[in-house]
Amino acid sequence: MNCKICGHPADFFSSTKILQKYSIKYYRCSYCGFVQTEYPYWLEEAYSRPINISDTGIMARNIQNTHFASALLGFCFNSDGKFVDYGGGYGIFVRMMRDQGFDFYRDDKYCANLFANGFDSSDSGTDFFDLLTAFEVFEHFVDPSEELEKLLTKSDSILFSTTIIPDDPPKPTEWWYYGLEHGQHISFYTVKSLKTLAAQRRLNFLTNYNNKHLITSRKLPHWFFKLLSKNVISKNLSIFIRRKSFTIHDYEKISGRYLNSETKLRI
Repeated sequence: MNCKICGHPADFFSSTKILQKYSIKYYRCSYCGFVQTEYPYWLEEAYSRPINISDTGIMARNIQNTHFASALLGFCFNSDGKFVDYGGGYGIFVRMMRDQGFDFYRDDKYCANLFANGFDSSDSGTDFFDLLTAFEVFEHFVDPSEELEKLLTKSDSILFSTTIIPDDPPKPTEWWYYGLEHGQHISFYTVKSLKTLAAQRRLNFLTNYNNKHLITSRKLPHWFFKLLSKNVISKNLSIFIRRKSFTIHDYEKISGRYLNSETKLRI
C-alpha cells in the first residue's frame, strides 16, 4: 500500500478489531509517518449514527474551539468576513460563533442541523470563505490529499484539529484516538505528514504540535498561533474581541418577528 499523503510505501503496522467485530489492518508510511487503515469498508455501519455516542467531550471542545477561533479571527483575519465550519455536525460551533458576532455557516451533508438552521453554507451567498474550520474532521478522511483539494476550493485558510500521532506510534489498543469502539477514525497524522500536505500546495503550515493546525496562504507568526492554541490564553484574549452578536439578528431572520428595544435588552 502507498501513503495517501506522499505516495511513499506504507508498510503493515498493526491489526486490531473495530466495532467489536471487524479485524482490520493499519499501515504506516516509511517517509512521513502517516498511519492509515486498509480500505474502510465498514464506514457505512460506523456512520449509522453521525456523532458517535462515546463522544462525551463534544460540548467542552466546542466551547474551547469557540474561544480559539474567536481570538484567531480577531487578531489575524478579517473578522468582518464570512466563515464556514466544514463537517459542522449539529451546528453547535456555528451557533456559538454567530453568538460571538462572527458570520459563520455550516457545511455537513451527513448530519442534521439542529442548532444553526438557516445558516448552512448554501445560505451564505458565497462559495469562497475567509476561513474554513474543520474540527475533528481530518481523521475521518479516506483520502486526505483529495479532501484537502476540495476544502481549498472553499477557502485558502483551513483551520483544523486532529490529534498528532507520536513519532513512535502506539499500537491501536494503546491509544484512545484510534476510536476502535466507533470505527470512524481511519487517518492519523504526524507533524511531518501535515507539513507535506501544505508544502505540496506551496501553503504555510502552523501547528501547536498537538491538536490544532492551520494550512493557509497567509503569513502568520507561528509563535502567536501556538500561544492562541492554549485554552487559557485564547479564553482570556477572546474577551477583548468585542463584536455585535448575531443572536437577535438571527432570531428575527428565522422567525420573521422583530423585537422591540426593551425585549432586546433582556436577551
